[in-house]
Amino acid sequence: MRPGNPWPEAEYLVGFRDEVRVEFDATSVSLRTPVRTFAVRLGEGRLRAALASLVGGLVPMDEALRDLVPAERVQFQRLLSRLNRLLVYGVPIGGRELVRIEHTAPDAEATAVRVGPDDLVRLSRFALCRSRSGALVLESPLAKVRVVLVESVARELVTSLAEARGVDELAASLAGDLKAAEVRTLLGVLAGAGFVEVRAAGEKFAAEDTVLQQWDFHDLLFHSRVRGGRFDEPLGGVFPHKGRIDPRPAVKPVPEGPSVELYRPSLEDVVREDPGLTAALEGRRSFRGYGERPLTAEQLGEFLYRVGRVRTRYVPEPEDEPGSEIVSRPYPTGGSAFELELYLTIRRCAGVEPGSYYYDPVGHRLVLVNDDPGDRRAMLDVAAVSTSREADPEVLITMTSRFQRLSWKYSGMAYATTLRHTGVLYQTMYLVATAMGLAPCGIGIGDADMSARVLGLDYLEESSVGDFLLGSRPPGDPGIWDREQGWEWVNDPEWAAWAGRTLGRT
Repeated sequence: MRPGNPWPEAEYLVGFRDEVRVEFDATSVSLRTPVRTFAVRLGEGRLRAALASLVGGLVPMDEALRDLVPAERVQFQRLLSRLNRLLVYGVPIGGRELVRIEHTAPDAEATAVRVGPDDLVRLSRFALCRSRSGALVLESPLAKVRVVLVESVARELVTSLAEARGVDELAASLAGDLKAAEVRTLLGVLAGAGFVEVRAAGEKFAAEDTVLQQWDFHDLLFHSRVRGGRFDEPLGGVFPHKGRIDPRPAVKPVPEGPSVELYRPSLEDVVREDPGLTAALEGRRSFRGYGERPLTAEQLGEFLYRVGRVRTRYVPEPEDEPGSEIVSRPYPTGGSAFELELYLTIRRCAGVEPGSYYYDPVGHRLVLVNDDPGDRRAMLDVAAVSTSREADPEVLITMTSRFQRLSWKYSGMAYATTLRHTGVLYQTMYLVATAMGLAPCGIGIGDADMSARVLGLDYLEESSVGDFLLGSRPPGDPGIWDREQGWEWVNDPEWAAWAGRTLGRT
């Protein structure tokens, strides 16, 4: 095994990625990527010449190391380890480069697995094959590297691994001219990178591990992409579309349609009637049943005013930076984006006709967007199913996200951020509804396609990310857990009984 070679059965090449720009001055090397710049102090000498040999294309590692003495080879390998996410490694097998390896995590280490002729192999169910920069690549939330499928035989091999197959049988089925030993080498590289599972007869595949079985593909992929650690794309507020696409306005243009002006509560009345934060926190419950009297238009107006109205708005001057228009609402969001919008599908509310409405957070009014009874029933039925049909919803609040309001600024984390904001809004709704003596219930499943159609939205520009039920509170909730029903009391659950009394429910 040559110094630094992670694949003892294969030659390998090394070079800088296409997006890296390398600049040399008298004492250092600057390495620029689209989002950051790295500087390495490195004067004239053999190490500098070895690094310079990686610019402009891949070279055999042996060639890069050729003029270095042993101590310098160690230094050079350490330098490459520091720069690993700026490099690409080519893996020639059978005289031609079949795949390339790109490190996506700072601590990534390329290794190889020895694959025997009698082993069974299959593609990991977490592997993702997609187009990136004009090439097909393999990625996985379990891997800290990306594999670029350079040759057609490598792509054919990957598409042949949907089910477990014997290595020799697989090698014989490929259309290319790879020998069986070369196929095993390529499989070993893919397995070492985390994309192919290998097992001997009688053993289990790694994905049958009880922890991995409990991860869905999309959940683990999402987890790996929205936080730093094992992915190398730009992440955070890097303004990826600045200068090319105009940002979305902080306030959505109000749709046309008949409108209902809503009640505006006074601060004095709210302060006088509010039970306090601790009472709202401890008394919070999810309700799937409602009182005999319906929710009123006045209650609905107060709820929306306290939850979702626009309080202030900053309109930038022409010379200000694009995207600097922001607003403030009662709940917090990252970067004051406030990309969430509220739509209400109403079955029963005294003073408001049934229908689907948009909440105008500036005008504090409801704007009718759909009065079709069939569409209204369909929206409410999905919500009822989400509660196992315990609820016959009075008012369904659909939270939508204007996605590009976030993705114009945030790269890699925009959708995760809108889900965080949705959770914040859920809690705000729960606390306000509890303080007002209403019946709140967050629900976990909605139909984004159907709601986009009913509400007249473009699924890719604005569609639902959360749903919440609101109604009149039924009588008789003591705000306590019954020990006779098996509840074990821990850490002062009687606070809830106090909250129930404070909220006037007992």
